[in-house]
Amino acid sequence: MKRRMLSTLLLALCLGAGARAQGGEEVPFITSPDNVTLEMLRLAGVGPRDHVIDLGSGDGRIVILAARRFGASGLGVEIDPQLVAASRKSAQEAGVADRVSFAEQDLFRTDLSPATVVTMYLLPEVNLQLRPALLKLRPGTRVVSHDWDMGDWKPDRTSVLDVPDKKVGLNKTSQVHLWVVPAQVQGLWCGTGPLREFSLRLNQHHQDVEGELLRKGRSRTITGKVEGNVLRTQETRVGVLVLEKQGEELKVTEGDGPLALARGTSFRRGGNGSCTG
Repeated sequence: MKRRMLSTLLLALCLGAGARAQGGEEVPFITSPDNVTLEMLRLAGVGPRDHVIDLGSGDGRIVILAARRFGASGLGVEIDPQLVAASRKSAQEAGVADRVSFAEQDLFRTDLSPATVVTMYLLPEVNLQLRPALLKLRPGTRVVSHDWDMGDWKPDRTSVLDVPDKKVGLNKTSQVHLWVVPAQVQGLWCGTGPLREFSLRLNQHHQDVEGELLRKGRSRTITGKVEGNVLRTQETRVGVLVLEKQGEELKVTEGDGPLALARGTSFRRGGNGSCTG
Protein backbone atom coordinates (compact mmCIF):
# COMPACT_ATOMS: atom_id res chain seq x y z
CA MET A 1 0.00 0.00 0.00
CA LYS A 2 2.79 2.45 0.89
CA ARG A 3 4.56 1.64 -2.37
CA ARG A 4 1.39 2.39 -4.37
CA MET A 5 0.84 5.66 -2.57
CA LEU A 6 4.46 6.67 -3.14
CA SER A 7 4.35 5.84 -6.85
CA THR A 8 1.13 7.80 -7.25
CA LEU A 9 2.63 10.79 -5.46
CA LEU A 10 5.80 10.72 -7.55
CA LEU A 11 3.84 10.53 -10.79
CA ALA A 12 1.65 13.42 -9.77
CA LEU A 13 4.62 15.57 -8.74
CA CYS A 14 6.57 14.85 -11.92
CA LEU A 15 3.82 14.96 -14.52
CA GLY A 16 1.05 17.21 -13.30
CA ALA A 17 -2.57 16.34 -12.63
CA GLY A 18 -5.38 15.12 -14.87
CA ALA A 19 -8.75 13.49 -14.26
CA ARG A 20 -9.98 13.52 -10.67
CA ALA A 21 -10.77 10.18 -9.08
CA GLN A 22 -12.99 9.23 -6.20
CA GLY A 23 -12.24 10.95 -2.90
CA GLY A 24 -10.39 13.84 -4.57
CA GLU A 25 -7.42 11.75 -5.80
CA GLU A 26 -6.00 13.14 -9.02
CA VAL A 27 -4.74 10.99 -11.87
CA PRO A 28 -1.55 12.21 -13.56
CA PHE A 29 -1.90 13.47 -17.14
CA ILE A 30 0.51 11.36 -19.19
CA THR A 31 0.26 11.59 -22.96
CA SER A 32 -0.18 8.25 -24.72
CA PRO A 33 2.23 7.89 -27.67
CA ASP A 34 0.60 7.99 -31.09
CA ASN A 35 1.27 4.32 -31.83
CA VAL A 36 -0.33 3.34 -28.52
CA THR A 37 -3.39 5.52 -29.17
CA LEU A 38 -3.82 3.92 -32.59
CA GLU A 39 -3.44 0.41 -31.16
CA MET A 40 -6.05 1.08 -28.46
CA LEU A 41 -8.60 1.93 -31.14
CA ARG A 42 -7.49 -0.85 -33.48
CA LEU A 43 -7.65 -3.52 -30.76
CA ALA A 44 -11.18 -2.38 -29.87
CA GLY A 45 -12.21 -2.60 -33.52
CA VAL A 46 -13.54 0.98 -33.50
CA GLY A 47 -15.69 1.90 -36.50
CA PRO A 48 -18.29 4.43 -37.68
CA ARG A 49 -21.05 2.96 -35.49
CA ASP A 50 -19.07 3.33 -32.28
CA HIS A 51 -19.27 5.95 -29.56
CA VAL A 52 -15.95 6.19 -27.72
CA ILE A 53 -15.79 7.61 -24.18
CA ASP A 54 -12.24 8.42 -23.08
CA LEU A 55 -11.85 8.77 -19.32
CA GLY A 56 -9.11 11.24 -18.43
CA SER A 57 -8.95 12.46 -22.03
CA GLY A 58 -6.03 14.88 -21.58
CA ASP A 59 -5.39 16.66 -24.88
CA GLY A 60 -8.27 14.80 -26.56
CA ARG A 61 -6.18 12.81 -29.00
CA ILE A 62 -7.99 9.48 -28.57
CA VAL A 63 -11.52 10.64 -29.38
CA ILE A 64 -10.24 12.97 -32.11
CA LEU A 65 -8.38 10.10 -33.77
CA ALA A 66 -11.41 7.82 -33.35
CA ALA A 67 -13.53 10.35 -35.25
CA ARG A 68 -10.96 11.44 -37.86
CA ARG A 69 -9.57 8.01 -38.80
CA PHE A 70 -12.35 5.59 -37.90
CA GLY A 71 -15.51 7.71 -38.31
CA ALA A 72 -16.68 7.20 -34.72
CA SER A 73 -18.30 9.71 -32.39
CA GLY A 74 -16.80 10.37 -28.99
CA LEU A 75 -16.74 12.07 -25.63
CA GLY A 76 -13.61 13.04 -23.72
CA VAL A 77 -13.89 13.44 -19.94
CA GLU A 78 -11.25 15.60 -18.27
CA ILE A 79 -11.07 17.60 -15.02
CA ASP A 80 -8.50 20.17 -16.22
CA PRO A 81 -10.30 23.11 -17.91
CA GLN A 82 -7.23 24.10 -19.91
CA LEU A 83 -6.93 20.62 -21.39
CA VAL A 84 -10.65 20.62 -22.19
CA ALA A 85 -10.32 23.95 -23.99
CA ALA A 86 -7.27 22.71 -25.90
CA SER A 87 -9.12 19.52 -26.88
CA ARG A 88 -12.07 21.46 -28.26
CA LYS A 89 -9.73 23.62 -30.31
CA SER A 90 -7.92 20.55 -31.65
CA ALA A 91 -11.25 18.96 -32.61
CA GLN A 92 -12.17 22.09 -34.57
CA GLU A 93 -8.82 22.08 -36.34
CA ALA A 94 -9.19 18.37 -37.17
CA GLY A 95 -12.67 18.95 -38.61
CA VAL A 96 -14.41 16.56 -36.22
CA ALA A 97 -16.04 18.97 -33.75
CA ASP A 98 -19.46 17.83 -35.01
CA ARG A 99 -18.75 14.25 -33.87
CA VAL A 100 -16.83 14.68 -30.62
CA SER A 101 -17.30 16.67 -27.44
CA PHE A 102 -15.35 17.24 -24.24
CA ALA A 103 -16.72 17.51 -20.71
CA GLU A 104 -14.97 19.10 -17.75
CA GLN A 105 -16.09 16.72 -15.02
CA ASP A 106 -15.22 13.98 -12.56
CA LEU A 107 -14.88 10.73 -14.47
CA PHE A 108 -16.80 8.88 -11.72
CA ARG A 109 -19.83 11.06 -12.39
CA THR A 110 -19.85 10.29 -16.08
CA ASP A 111 -22.77 8.40 -17.63
CA LEU A 112 -20.99 5.56 -19.46
CA SER A 113 -24.14 3.93 -20.81
CA PRO A 114 -23.94 5.50 -24.32
CA ALA A 115 -20.45 4.05 -24.86
CA THR A 116 -19.68 1.14 -27.14
CA VAL A 117 -15.99 1.64 -26.35
CA VAL A 118 -14.40 3.02 -23.16
CA THR A 119 -10.72 3.99 -23.25
CA MET A 120 -8.48 5.02 -20.37
CA TYR A 121 -4.93 5.57 -19.18
CA LEU A 122 -5.44 5.81 -15.44
CA LEU A 123 -3.85 4.45 -12.29
CA PRO A 124 -4.42 0.81 -11.18
CA GLU A 125 -6.43 1.91 -8.14
CA VAL A 126 -8.74 3.98 -10.33
CA ASN A 127 -9.27 1.13 -12.78
CA LEU A 128 -10.42 -1.06 -9.90
CA GLN A 129 -12.78 1.64 -8.64
CA LEU A 130 -14.28 1.90 -12.14
CA ARG A 131 -14.56 -1.86 -12.65
CA PRO A 132 -18.05 -2.37 -11.12
CA ALA A 133 -19.53 0.33 -13.37
CA LEU A 134 -17.77 -1.07 -16.44
CA LEU A 135 -19.08 -4.59 -15.79
CA LYS A 136 -22.63 -3.21 -15.73
CA LEU A 137 -22.36 -1.79 -19.25
CA ARG A 138 -24.13 -3.44 -22.18
CA PRO A 139 -22.63 -6.84 -23.03
CA GLY A 140 -20.25 -6.39 -25.94
CA THR A 141 -19.02 -2.96 -24.84
CA ARG A 142 -15.25 -2.87 -25.30
CA VAL A 143 -12.97 -1.49 -22.59
CA VAL A 144 -9.36 -0.60 -23.43
CA SER A 145 -6.65 0.38 -20.94
CA HIS A 146 -3.11 1.55 -21.60
CA ASP A 147 -0.71 -0.37 -19.33
CA TRP A 148 -2.90 -0.94 -16.25
CA ASP A 149 -5.12 -3.97 -15.75
CA MET A 150 -8.36 -4.70 -13.85
CA GLY A 151 -7.14 -7.03 -11.14
CA ASP A 152 -8.75 -10.46 -11.42
CA TRP A 153 -10.87 -9.39 -14.40
CA LYS A 154 -8.32 -10.65 -16.89
CA PRO A 155 -8.04 -9.04 -20.35
CA ASP A 156 -9.51 -10.86 -23.33
CA ARG A 157 -6.57 -9.69 -25.42
CA THR A 158 -3.33 -7.79 -24.84
CA SER A 159 -0.94 -6.11 -27.28
CA VAL A 160 2.63 -5.13 -26.41
CA LEU A 161 4.23 -2.25 -28.31
CA ASP A 162 7.73 -0.79 -28.37
CA VAL A 163 7.78 2.79 -27.05
CA PRO A 164 11.45 3.92 -27.13
CA ASP A 165 10.68 7.39 -25.73
CA LYS A 166 8.45 6.24 -22.87
CA LYS A 167 8.93 8.49 -19.83
CA VAL A 168 7.20 6.32 -17.19
CA GLY A 169 8.76 3.13 -15.86
CA LEU A 170 11.94 1.30 -16.79
CA ASN A 171 10.58 -0.76 -19.68
CA LYS A 172 10.35 0.95 -23.05
CA THR A 173 7.17 -0.89 -23.96
CA SER A 174 3.46 -0.33 -23.47
CA GLN A 175 0.70 -2.86 -22.95
CA VAL A 176 -2.76 -2.33 -24.40
CA HIS A 177 -5.42 -4.43 -22.69
CA LEU A 178 -8.88 -5.18 -24.12
CA TRP A 179 -11.92 -6.46 -22.23
CA VAL A 180 -15.32 -7.23 -23.75
CA VAL A 181 -18.09 -6.78 -21.19
CA PRO A 182 -19.64 -10.23 -20.70
CA ALA A 183 -23.33 -11.06 -20.48
CA GLN A 184 -24.44 -12.59 -17.19
CA VAL A 185 -25.16 -16.28 -17.73
CA GLN A 186 -24.78 -17.68 -14.22
CA GLY A 187 -27.53 -20.04 -13.13
CA LEU A 188 -29.60 -22.95 -14.34
CA TRP A 189 -30.60 -23.25 -18.00
CA CYS A 190 -33.13 -25.82 -19.23
CA GLY A 191 -33.00 -27.31 -22.71
CA THR A 192 -35.90 -27.07 -25.19
CA GLY A 193 -36.68 -28.98 -28.39
CA PRO A 194 -33.85 -31.42 -29.24
CA LEU A 195 -32.15 -30.26 -26.01
CA ARG A 196 -35.09 -30.96 -23.72
CA GLU A 197 -33.22 -33.78 -21.98
CA PHE A 198 -30.27 -31.47 -21.25
CA SER A 199 -29.71 -28.73 -18.71
CA LEU A 200 -26.82 -26.39 -18.02
CA ARG A 201 -25.79 -25.23 -14.57
CA LEU A 202 -23.26 -22.42 -14.86
CA ASN A 203 -21.01 -20.52 -12.48
CA GLN A 204 -19.46 -17.31 -13.77
CA HIS A 205 -16.50 -15.15 -12.76
CA HIS A 206 -16.35 -12.18 -15.10
CA GLN A 207 -15.96 -13.76 -18.59
CA ASP A 208 -14.90 -17.20 -17.33
CA VAL A 209 -17.57 -19.87 -16.97
CA GLU A 210 -17.53 -23.37 -15.55
CA GLY A 211 -20.34 -25.73 -14.76
CA GLU A 212 -22.13 -28.91 -15.71
CA LEU A 213 -23.98 -30.16 -18.74
CA LEU A 214 -26.56 -32.61 -17.38
CA ARG A 215 -28.65 -35.29 -19.12
CA LYS A 216 -30.76 -37.93 -17.42
CA GLY A 217 -28.87 -37.72 -14.17
CA ARG A 218 -25.46 -37.84 -15.81
CA SER A 219 -23.24 -34.77 -15.84
CA ARG A 220 -20.19 -33.56 -17.69
CA THR A 221 -18.01 -30.69 -16.55
CA ILE A 222 -17.74 -27.83 -19.04
CA THR A 223 -15.70 -24.66 -19.14
CA GLY A 224 -15.95 -21.69 -21.43
CA LYS A 225 -15.74 -17.97 -21.93
CA VAL A 226 -18.31 -15.25 -22.51
CA GLU A 227 -17.47 -12.47 -24.95
CA GLY A 228 -20.31 -10.02 -25.15
CA ASN A 229 -23.47 -12.10 -25.52
CA VAL A 230 -21.68 -15.19 -26.83
CA LEU A 231 -20.70 -18.18 -24.69
CA ARG A 232 -18.23 -20.61 -26.26
CA THR A 233 -17.53 -23.86 -24.39
CA GLN A 234 -14.29 -25.75 -24.66
CA GLU A 235 -14.08 -29.17 -26.29
CA THR A 236 -15.73 -32.08 -24.45
CA ARG A 237 -16.80 -35.58 -25.46
CA VAL A 238 -20.17 -34.19 -26.42
CA GLY A 239 -18.57 -31.55 -28.62
CA VAL A 240 -18.39 -27.76 -28.51
CA LEU A 241 -21.33 -25.46 -27.94
CA VAL A 242 -21.54 -21.83 -28.98
CA LEU A 243 -24.54 -20.06 -27.50
CA GLU A 244 -25.82 -16.50 -27.76
CA LYS A 245 -27.72 -14.91 -24.89
CA GLN A 246 -31.00 -13.49 -26.18
CA GLY A 247 -33.04 -12.13 -23.32
CA GLU A 248 -33.68 -15.03 -20.96
CA GLU A 249 -32.59 -17.65 -23.47
CA LEU A 250 -29.27 -19.12 -24.57
CA LYS A 251 -29.69 -19.95 -28.25
CA VAL A 252 -27.36 -22.54 -29.77
CA THR A 253 -25.65 -20.97 -32.80
CA GLU A 254 -23.02 -23.67 -33.30
CA GLY A 255 -22.56 -27.23 -32.14
CA ASP A 256 -20.62 -30.30 -33.12
CA GLY A 257 -20.49 -33.94 -32.15
CA PRO A 258 -23.73 -35.23 -30.59
CA LEU A 259 -24.95 -31.65 -30.15
CA ALA A 260 -24.71 -30.68 -33.85
CA LEU A 261 -28.46 -31.19 -34.28
CA ALA A 262 -29.12 -28.71 -31.47
CA ARG A 263 -28.30 -25.68 -33.64
CA GLY A 264 -31.10 -23.16 -33.56
CA THR A 265 -32.62 -24.49 -30.32
CA SER A 266 -32.37 -22.90 -26.92
CA PHE A 267 -31.81 -23.24 -23.23
CA ARG A 268 -34.16 -21.21 -21.06
CA ARG A 269 -33.59 -20.04 -17.51
CA GLY A 270 -34.86 -22.57 -15.03
CA GLY A 271 -37.28 -21.55 -12.33
CA ASN A 272 -37.08 -22.60 -8.70
CA GLY A 273 -33.69 -24.23 -9.29
CA SER A 274 -35.16 -27.08 -11.32
CA CYS A 275 -35.95 -27.93 -14.95
CA THR A 276 -38.90 -30.16 -14.03
CA GLY A 277 -42.42 -29.01 -13.36
